[in-house]
Amino acid sequence: MPDKDHRRERMVTRQIEARGIDDERILAAFRAVPRERFVPDDMAEFVYDDSPLPIGEGQTISQPFIVASMIEAARIDEGDRVLEVGAGSGYAAAVLSRIAAEVFAIERHEKLARQARERVEALGYDNCRIIAGDGMKGLAGEAPFEAILVAARGLEVPDALKDQLAIGGRLIIPVGDESVQQLTCITRTAEHDWDAQEITAVRFVPLLPGAVPEDGSRSASNHVASREKSTPELIAHAAIALPDLDDPAFAETFDRFADRRVVMLGEASHGTHEFYAARAAITKRLVERHGFTILAVEGDWPDAAAYDRLIRGKGSRADRPGPFQRFPTWMWRNTVMPGLLRDLRSINQGREEAEQAGFHGLDIYNMNASIAAVLDYLDEHDPEAAAAARERYGCLTPWQADPATYGRAALKSGYARCEEPVVEQCREMLGRALEEDGESFGAAMNARLVASAERYYRAMYYGGAESWNLRDAHMAETLEHLLEHRGPNAKAVVWAHNSHIGDARATEMGRVRGEHNIGQLAREKWGEDVALVGFGTHGGTVTAASNWDGDHETKRVNPSRRDSYERLFHESGASPLLADFGTAPELAGRLGQPRLERFIGVIYRPDTERWSHYSDACLPEQFDAYCWFDETRALEPLADREPHGGGGEDLYPFGL
Repeated sequence: MPDKDHRRERMVTRQIEARGIDDERILAAFRAVPRERFVPDDMAEFVYDDSPLPIGEGQTISQPFIVASMIEAARIDEGDRVLEVGAGSGYAAAVLSRIAAEVFAIERHEKLARQARERVEALGYDNCRIIAGDGMKGLAGEAPFEAILVAARGLEVPDALKDQLAIGGRLIIPVGDESVQQLTCITRTAEHDWDAQEITAVRFVPLLPGAVPEDGSRSASNHVASREKSTPELIAHAAIALPDLDDPAFAETFDRFADRRVVMLGEASHGTHEFYAARAAITKRLVERHGFTILAVEGDWPDAAAYDRLIRGKGSRADRPGPFQRFPTWMWRNTVMPGLLRDLRSINQGREEAEQAGFHGLDIYNMNASIAAVLDYLDEHDPEAAAAARERYGCLTPWQADPATYGRAALKSGYARCEEPVVEQCREMLGRALEEDGESFGAAMNARLVASAERYYRAMYYGGAESWNLRDAHMAETLEHLLEHRGPNAKAVVWAHNSHIGDARATEMGRVRGEHNIGQLAREKWGEDVALVGFGTHGGTVTAASNWDGDHETKRVNPSRRDSYERLFHESGASPLLADFGTAPELAGRLGQPRLERFIGVIYRPDTERWSHYSDACLPEQFDAYCWFDETRALEPLADREPHGGGGEDLYPFGL
């Protein structure tokens, strides 16, 4: 079977049929239509992935399951006449033509309409017509239709489309604003009566009036008057210019958040020096001047405990290996950390123990070590399954546009066969960690997890939304326990990736995939007592690996995309700066339309950056403030020059 046919069959089986769509006519239609004929050549690699894809003119070809869901909801019979609004690439219309008697599809972009028409004609689908026009007006000359499918959102359902339904016909349309939409079925029950039923939450581009000629011009009716300032100009005007990182005034700017109980400091990558240096400066000031006593990081609990002992002057444990030795070592073993730990230890030396700052890991189930245990076991028992595991762990991110990767890896026969012994190995590993930790609070934190270890390791093993949600729920729970442990006046600084600390409800993670994160959970728990501060950059270099468990590399960061938030900040010409959305409502309003945002984790793949590292978000809803560095440099690891293992307290772990 040719590769494209195999991939198409796998798409139908895993993305559509496995999710409950069992209408054989729909499944057969998706098997028949070659999706690769409807996307640009440079997207061929991703054509059967479980995600939308760009087709030009700011439009996308929808995720296969969403197309299938809309067709299923329309309950189309073989003799029906169907109207599609928002033809885009022509793919959905082509699929519909394999089910219905006649299909008419309207596309407002003349260029896309022409390309779609050529594709459909080349496939010989002579019962499908693609028309350039205003989809909001429908196609009155061909009405009535037994089904109308609209591939764009609207706050209201256009009356023209409702009127063009046959009695008993169904109109499927996403209804809502840019933040939340419900796929809705409108059924015409009588000449002047319609019923509405919500189906599921979705994310679509807006339904707009008018047609767009091939030259891209707009009619006067579509013209939007320019404001006094462009968005980049408004950013430069409304955001706060920051001094250099080594200037004490840099951290002073963040005093505006000192009255919060929790201040979360993000990062757009796990390997950017400026993000770490900025967070270190801010943290030192919040601890030294404003009573913050908890630094909680996106790191493993047992390893972070070694840093906690160091800054509290408790010395090292010579029988223990050095902390954070597992991939990715550079996250917490880099040239920024020794200075921060030295500063925190110096501050603690002048304080009573109850007032000292602590360093704690939020990933109490030691995810990185657990992944390493999985890989070690599979390397020995099934190398092919190990390769599948590395592929999945390389995509263990909420912004990754190929969630089907999880399924590809998990469904490997060898991978599934190894599940039980791997889970047992992880459970034993955590049990040993508990036995080694004699301190009551640390032991109690580990014990909370041991009670549910199998659930967590199974979720981590297979990945996906459940794994992400369990992890972030545990990070939020750990933070809550830390605050309770330190008393009612305790205040915490949190370091984690933007994808963790930015409210998931304002991103594709939450709106489309049902994922939450620690930022969202903290807002729900403490409300305005939480400040979420994101960090971003346009270009420069970054420390990252190409694959999970790979060597760290210094990689050149691609310039930000023109349709991203990062490009707006870059074009402001200001750096570094802080956009405080609470004190700049005009700027928050201007940035309120969702755009692409870049996320780089421990893996960076520049060649597939759009699908590997960009995701839709609404920046001013995601963060309370956004710290911007236009050009950044790679974080420098310490792995090759620090002492490993134990030693005297003045040498461990960094020779401080």
